Amino acid sequence: MSDRRTRYPGPVAEAQIHPHSLVDQGFAEDAALAAVLDRYPAELFDINLYDYDDAGQVSLRTGTRGGLSGEKLLEAIKQGRLWVNLRGVETGWPELWRAAMKDFRAIQATYPGMRAVRNAGQLILSSPKARVPYHFDAAGVVLFHLRGRKRLFVYPGDEGHLPERNMEQVVARQTTEELPYRLAFENDAQVMDLEPGCALTWPLYAPHRVENLDRFCVSLSMDFQTWPSRFRNGALFTNAVLRSLGGRPRFTDRMTNPELAARWAASLALKRAGAMKSRIARFERDFEPRLGVADGAGALDGPVNSSS
Repeated sequence: MSDRRTRYPGPVAEAQIHPHSLVDQGFAEDAALAAVLDRYPAELFDINLYDYDDAGQVSLRTGTRGGLSGEKLLEAIKQGRLWVNLRGVETGWPELWRAAMKDFRAIQATYPGMRAVRNAGQLILSSPKARVPYHFDAAGVVLFHLRGRKRLFVYPGDEGHLPERNMEQVVARQTTEELPYRLAFENDAQVMDLEPGCALTWPLYAPHRVENLDRFCVSLSMDFQTWPSRFRNGALFTNAVLRSLGGRPRFTDRMTNPELAARWAASLALKRAGAMKSRIARFERDFEPRLGVADGAGALDGPVNSSS
């Protein structure tokens, strides 16, 4: 298709907005969020603080859950510059997950040939001026926006914006999801503003970044895998291993479906054999959310190592 914004096949050709029903069910109200924060397992919190230089390059700090009550933690997020991900929504907040899956099935039905075989979600609570850097997700995504105003910048999925060697490193967990970024990429962005009740889809792997528009924001990011995306992720992992051994594997966009399936099967054996250990299994956390301090981030007495 000539109008596709990615070199990878898939049912979603460009970013598109759909309606959803989660706001009307009260999932983004303060009382519901504070109650969830009180009971959510601390090991499923990712609390991040991003800083940017004039060229748009990012540095990341990570935090720990801390001891605030759910109500006070919510206030710290509202007053600060934090990006909080609650992983594992499918088990951490099953009522929200069931409602979101109903909306997901309705959205999936609008894309002929889209058949998710695995879904996972994270609830995102983010400060009014928080931003997420240029990155990609190794899965399909539906972003259900529930509260505040958010702007998404979605970029083409070509080699210039999405180098496969970087993708291999992310899929093999040798680095985080960030990609090489240049300010000139902004000329190629598809810009989408989200209001509560909007759900955004974009092409598989499409690079994107996020800016909150001066309001506290709540979103549910639902990842989904199809068999084609699982095959390609497996091929990317196998290519990362081969490249680490001095090989020069072909890029996956030049492979046939049987080749991708064979590389996926190989990836299963390579993972079982421990062929490439994760380099991001543990992060050093140096702050915790705190009321009344800059960015909502209070320094810890010493760094804390914690599993991601």
